[in-house]
Amino acid sequence: MPVCVQESLTAPAPPVVEIRRFRPGDEAAFLRLNEEWIVRHFVLEEKDRTVLNDPMKHILDRGGQILFAVIGGEAVGCCAIVPELEPGVYEVAKMAVTEKLQGQGIGRKILQAVIETAKGMGASRLYLETNSKLANATHLYEKLGFRHVPVERLKPSLYRRADVFMEMVLS
Repeated sequence: MPVCVQESLTAPAPPVVEIRRFRPGDEAAFLRLNEEWIVRHFVLEEKDRTVLNDPMKHILDRGGQILFAVIGGEAVGCCAIVPELEPGVYEVAKMAVTEKLQGQGIGRKILQAVIETAKGMGASRLYLETNSKLANATHLYEKLGFRHVPVERLKPSLYRRADVFMEMVLS
């Protein structure tokens, strides 16, 4: 007698992604997520090591924020909002999504939360640096409203890998 197996024609529901602010103990996740992508595509630079090894000092204590995307209690993505010297200007930095979950909209959720958080912090402009090799990231930034900084306004970067410079004017 043949056995019938009924297959579900619906795709499984996507995992619930929670976006939350940095909590004590998140330092290791921030380091892990960023090292994972930097080492995969580039070389970990001295500035990376400085910021990643002490996000409290270099981001949070300066008035910045770090947001995490969390699924089932595990940090799977992150992004920092770092105050610049000019009042109201913040750098969007250290955005990362673990490789196995890329392409599922997690980066978009983090970036949207970063933009809203920055607005709540009184930001007038967001600035970011990335690399042309990261075309998906650049495309996401463009879709959410970031524009390329005109060449005449570019400042030297602290990162050798940076060759794309973008901003979003908020006010």
